[in-house]
Amino acid sequence: MNTSGGSSSSRKESSKLLGPVQYIMSAVNDTKFNSAVLLFTGIPGQEDVHLWISIPFCLIYVISILGNSVILFIIKTDPTLHEPMYILLSMLAVTDLGLLISTIPSTLAVFLFNSREISLDACFAQLFFIHSFSFTESSILLLMAFDRFVAIHNPLRYASILTPSRIAKMGLVFVLRGVAVIFPLPFLLKRYRYCRISVLSHCYCINQEVMKAACSEISVSSIYGLFVTVSTVGLDSLLIFLSYVMILKTVLSIASHVERLRALSTCVSHLCAVLLFYVPVLGLSVIHRFAKNSSPLLLILIGYVYLVVPPLMNPIVYSMKSKHLRARIIRVFVK
Repeated sequence: MNTSGGSSSSRKESSKLLGPVQYIMSAVNDTKFNSAVLLFTGIPGQEDVHLWISIPFCLIYVISILGNSVILFIIKTDPTLHEPMYILLSMLAVTDLGLLISTIPSTLAVFLFNSREISLDACFAQLFFIHSFSFTESSILLLMAFDRFVAIHNPLRYASILTPSRIAKMGLVFVLRGVAVIFPLPFLLKRYRYCRISVLSHCYCINQEVMKAACSEISVSSIYGLFVTVSTVGLDSLLIFLSYVMILKTVLSIASHVERLRALSTCVSHLCAVLLFYVPVLGLSVIHRFAKNSSPLLLILIGYVYLVVPPLMNPIVYSMKSKHLRARIIRVFVK
């Protein structure tokens, strides 16, 4: 009689009715459980209504995927939109879709099926894609800031400076940077010994959370993770800030008040995208590293905002602010 298989099967079935703490005790008591497993967290204390919570998540994912896909389709099929700003917007939409695809399976698995387990290898893979797309999005926002600066500071040379081929090359460099800086991290994490079972604070794997699950000295990964964050998100945010300082300086030199407002209005969409991305990213990083005694619920909510809100809001913000893009979207759906 295969008691090991029966025990494992009954534990997985009973886990659907247990919260994180009870599930941990069940897993630890199973003497046949001999490999490290990480457990996702939904919303603690709300396990009974996770199925209802999954409804808004599903709606957000559907709207986000549809919105970004429509943006990509319209920019690709309309030659008049093959301009630097819209090319960068299409790159932003691709990274948003990448972030969504990286997190949808684990998030819906938790809320729809109460499936919390993830193996270490699967967690490392998810971590790699989430951080790669996140760093790439940060770089694209920096390129968009440079685009706005050139458009306002030197509008006559705008088309000659930001050619499609030059934008494509810069985008490729930033994609390679995002992949290169995060590539060593899963291998560093794989070297550690992990506790039999650990609970993560989110429905997905990120570096700060996985490091906490290790039962080894993690100084190297912690230092490298901080270096990567500072050299990508930190540097990009600083350069974006400096770009807007230069933009503001250029705008203030314009004599006409109407022209000043018109120039600043072209930056509104990008500023919204920057705030939607950097505020939760920096907030999450600060809480993980320096505010470890903060409310777990706050950490969880910021984690959801970090990966769900930007892909949802970016298409809405840009379609509302760009009359040209909005007209094309309306024309597609009116037909």
